[in-house]
Amino acid sequence: MLEQLITSFTATAAFAILFNVPRNTIVQCGFVGMVGWMLYASSLLIPLNPILATLIASFFVTVMSQFFARLYKTPVIVFSIAGIIPLVPGGLAYDAMKNVVLNHYDLAVQLAAKAFMLSGAIAMGLVFSEVLNQLFRRTKP
Repeated sequence: MLEQLITSFTATAAFAILFNVPRNTIVQCGFVGMVGWMLYASSLLIPLNPILATLIASFFVTVMSQFFARLYKTPVIVFSIAGIIPLVPGGLAYDAMKNVVLNHYDLAVQLAAKAFMLSGAIAMGLVFSEVLNQLFRRTKP
């Protein structure tokens, strides 16, 4: 687990550098991605459905992104985009396309559907967190 956390932190921080985030937020971006991956991996150990685990992890990535955005006075997208990177099902999408090329269409459709559902769970987690944030902001006097 420690190896996964270090890897997810490093990958997220590296993508933050690629996305040209402000230098003083690179460590925080790595932390957001690491915590998101930790929640995802921990949820899978329960065992929880990978789609639900992705939804939960992306929700908390966005909550942490909103917190850091207020704290460091930067846009939320700086932290949320970098923090989502470990959750993106790129390997699954690659395997789906590889099976299309190999004419294994039955497996390709299954893998593509799972990648699509995981991507949808990421989007839903981002949206739910933002909606709840807006609701709490409006209820404050």
